[in-house]
Amino acid sequence: MENDKTLHLPDLHISGFRGIKSLDVNRLGRVTLIAGKNGVGKTTLLDAVRIYAARGNFNLIADILRAREELTMSFDEKGNDVLIPDFESLAYGRTPSPDFPIAIGPKDTEKQLRIIVQPNHYQSDMPADDPPSIDSIRIAREFLGKSNELRSSISTLIPYSPRLPDRFHPAITCEAVGPDVIDNPTMASFWDGIALTAYEDRALQALRLIYGDEVERLAFIGNESLAKRRAVVKMRGQKSPIPLQSLGEGARRMLGVALALANSRDGFLLLDEAENGIHHTIQHAYWRMVLETAQKYNVQVLATTHSWDCVRGFAHAVEDSAIKGVFFRMEIHDETMYAVEYPDESFKIAAYDGTEVR
Repeated sequence: MENDKTLHLPDLHISGFRGIKSLDVNRLGRVTLIAGKNGVGKTTLLDAVRIYAARGNFNLIADILRAREELTMSFDEKGNDVLIPDFESLAYGRTPSPDFPIAIGPKDTEKQLRIIVQPNHYQSDMPADDPPSIDSIRIAREFLGKSNELRSSISTLIPYSPRLPDRFHPAITCEAVGPDVIDNPTMASFWDGIALTAYEDRALQALRLIYGDEVERLAFIGNESLAKRRAVVKMRGQKSPIPLQSLGEGARRMLGVALALANSRDGFLLLDEAENGIHHTIQHAYWRMVLETAQKYNVQVLATTHSWDCVRGFAHAVEDSAIKGVFFRMEIHDETMYAVEYPDESFKIAAYDGTEVR
């Protein structure tokens, strides 16, 4: 069994974040699979880890809020209506308070990231026929003894490009793969991150889990625009490469996850609804690939699922491997959130007997 000290998060605490008032997970693995009913907070947990990895980067938080359509109406400096990220929705119950900051990180409180969202609604003293008043907000973050904040009009809260370095604390590499089919620009970007390196072999191996040795080569073709490039595969016996799209959603998903793993070296990979596109007959091989690649590249993977076939395939892959895999189920009772953990032996028995673990 590997030493938990090799993991960025050997355990997890989240409090005050969106729908999570407080949650403690006693252990995470090299790969951790999370089950639970819709709306229980699985995706929220992944968002929290993503923010932790970015050390609370304000632009990333804004991007997550936009992706979740957590938006609110405000006004720009000319009085025009604008939709902007609703930073107040970050707080539990949508009621931010400096007395109850967001906390994300390991259970060791000294290593947790803390975020304080403090609205400051004010009224302009301009005449009534002038542009409406603008809300202001304070967002502060604290980590390992350092702190900084933004205090600004909401509509201009994000003053710098996300491509510029954030000098607060070095971020941990983190890639996130959602439940939808991975689009061509994302796939091409992942490919560019490993092209002409030994990591290309892992991508080919992922496709071979479905098509065996029929897969010979892989390439991305098209002009320099990521949006217009697409993957093609050279199959044995075929004169010309065929589009990856024609091989089906499973091939795209398998390749996308393998590429995301290779791009997450020494960091995190977050998989939401990890079973999507993966046929039940290859779940075991799929999870073997994830476990082995995560170990090889020092990636910590957190994945969510609704699928019993996915849970069973994961359990069997963990049993076949010396790599640490952890499974738990999220539940809510009387507004209290729990992580129902399955010890290694219980997890194996549940997988073989078909015990309900969702």
